[in-house]
Amino acid sequence: MLTSVKWLNEYLNPGKLRTDEAVRIIEAHAFPIESVEELPGGDARLDVELTSNRGDAFSHLNLARDIAAATGRSIKLPGVLGGAELPGSSGDPADLFALDNRVPELCPLFTARIIRGVKVDTSPKWLREALEAVGQRSINNIVDVSNYVLFELGHPSHTFDLATLAGSKLIIRQATEGESLTVLDGKKHKLTESDLVVADEQRAVSLAGVIGGLDTGVTETTTDVLLEVATWDPATVRNTARRLNINTDAGYRFARTVDMRDLEKASARCAELILEVAGGELVGGSAGLLKAGREPKPLPVVTLRPERCEHLLGIDVPPDRIAELLGAVGFGVEADAETGELRCTVPPARVHDVTREVDVIEEVARLNGFDHMEVASTLPVQLELRHPRNWEDRERAIDEVNRVMTSAGFYETVTFSFLTEEDAAPFTPEGMRLIRTDPERRREAPYLRPSLIPSLLHVRRLNQDARVYPEGGVRVFEIAAVFAEVDDGEKHGRQSLEHRNLGVLLDVPDPPSKKERHAAAQDAMRLVRGTLNSVVRTLHGGGMTLDVKPTRLPMPAFEGGVGAQLHVGEQHLGYVALLDDAATLKRFDLERPVVAAELGLPHLLALYPPRTSVQPLPAFPGIERDVSLIVDESVPWADVHRLVAEAELDKLVSADFVTTFRGKPIEAGRKSVTARLTFRDPERTLRHDEVDPQIDALVASAKKALGAERRG
Repeated sequence: MLTSVKWLNEYLNPGKLRTDEAVRIIEAHAFPIESVEELPGGDARLDVELTSNRGDAFSHLNLARDIAAATGRSIKLPGVLGGAELPGSSGDPADLFALDNRVPELCPLFTARIIRGVKVDTSPKWLREALEAVGQRSINNIVDVSNYVLFELGHPSHTFDLATLAGSKLIIRQATEGESLTVLDGKKHKLTESDLVVADEQRAVSLAGVIGGLDTGVTETTTDVLLEVATWDPATVRNTARRLNINTDAGYRFARTVDMRDLEKASARCAELILEVAGGELVGGSAGLLKAGREPKPLPVVTLRPERCEHLLGIDVPPDRIAELLGAVGFGVEADAETGELRCTVPPARVHDVTREVDVIEEVARLNGFDHMEVASTLPVQLELRHPRNWEDRERAIDEVNRVMTSAGFYETVTFSFLTEEDAAPFTPEGMRLIRTDPERRREAPYLRPSLIPSLLHVRRLNQDARVYPEGGVRVFEIAAVFAEVDDGEKHGRQSLEHRNLGVLLDVPDPPSKKERHAAAQDAMRLVRGTLNSVVRTLHGGGMTLDVKPTRLPMPAFEGGVGAQLHVGEQHLGYVALLDDAATLKRFDLERPVVAAELGLPHLLALYPPRTSVQPLPAFPGIERDVSLIVDESVPWADVHRLVAEAELDKLVSADFVTTFRGKPIEAGRKSVTARLTFRDPERTLRHDEVDPQIDALVASAKKALGAERRG
């Protein structure tokens, strides 16, 4: 805000504040100063960088209060601000005009005064110089008063030419869709229902909180004026000003909240100065204020404990000194004789900023001076020793996951967390619901993703659109958060969930013929499974294996498809599935099926660090036997592997999957699963006649348990 040092001195006693002193005090106790410009007549213009939470400081009077508190000066309040009365007058403005506030939730209070017989002319020298000192151009004495009070108190106002208003009522309402208004700068704007307007009985005459209308503005022929002082919903003013690209000093202040409790004071000050510079008669005098809105809430009271203030600041600020500092900037302070606590009534201009004890303590620190607070040469810090190690392990484990995935030819992606409902709903697990954000902020895609797979499918489509077909297909993965909500009984109604997952997507190779399509899908599933198995073994150690259990997946996107749950021991990690459903592929406009997998990252990271063991190299040769079992198509490898483990074959050291075969001479609906069994004795060389009976016994068990036949 541009600020005049001479203007600040009008409110200070003694008022001999020098420019260098003003700069030093404001920067030490309030705000940074961007620039200093010397003006004629010994004045200086300061560009004070105000923060958005201090809407009260957008005024010379409140900035002077900060200076007075910091320097021990007192405040001089001119005219009605200091208790003077407005000149009396007969009549009642309610007999001439009425107010109809139809949106009190957006316009908490609207006030109006009527002044008759004014003479619109050039402003007096003192008024012109004050406005020019803060970069404002003088227009006429009526408009200049509005601008002066804006910079004096931080309260915008607007004056209408009473004769140009149709009817005898002002209506505060939302604009009708397509309604137009020509504003003071001559531009015509088309309004929407989200805009607020002040209207007479025929049309909109002002864009509420932003700018007045051209047709009802004060001109040289104006003799009677209606003075408006109001306050508006900050978000509404902000949105309208941005949409129409209208930047005004009034809109800037309303967007940072102007409190309704000070409106009467600002209205009286405007009326006082208009009568001083333009003459005329205030209808109804001091009592002639029309109001429409709601009653203000009582001013909040915050309790401050002096010992808490000392604890936070590290210095002792006596209660009397605290009361003096806070009183200087408008707080009401009462001490409790029994507890010593200070009950601080927050002034109207600060109720939106000061809500807690710590906020009041911050005011004490600022006004007392941060330079009085000592800075320790050392800072004692107590470390949670387990945290750094856990954090380090987690980061290393994620690096290992990335390394394994990229080594297998997968590219890491970073995608947006928002989806459309059509893309997100099919990937929402049963029993969970999508989380929807504010549709005004995310109109096209307002839903947080419940899975990483739809995000990866969008990546796949982008590569398809760019005609990217690398050898082996597109392979992508991502580690990111997913979101959903569930019912939480009667206590809260619902509970939001957020988890970090590992998502994987791989193209199914485009087979040369339809007969090989199934084999191509199986190869893609096997590659994803093998890659994830490498991730598990890398995180846990070589002895851990990823188990795959075919099952129905509880998400509509996988309905009727091939899917399986992924386990390590008894821990469920996630799922892998073939996405070949026509509806899902069509939704994402994909030309070929893909294999998708998603694992819970916390469960993966819990496997880290790897457990390693060292064993001597075998001194004697082992015996390997490939056993091929013909089983039903529905029998998974996991059942075969479990059968081998339960057989407890003597001297067996490993049982590994080799291959699956389908086709003649094996009948339809059956397949051949080959396992490689390795036997070894650490003390001697095994004989074949020690292994063969065990193989026969295993085949017999497989026939009984799985309906298997030995092939070949």
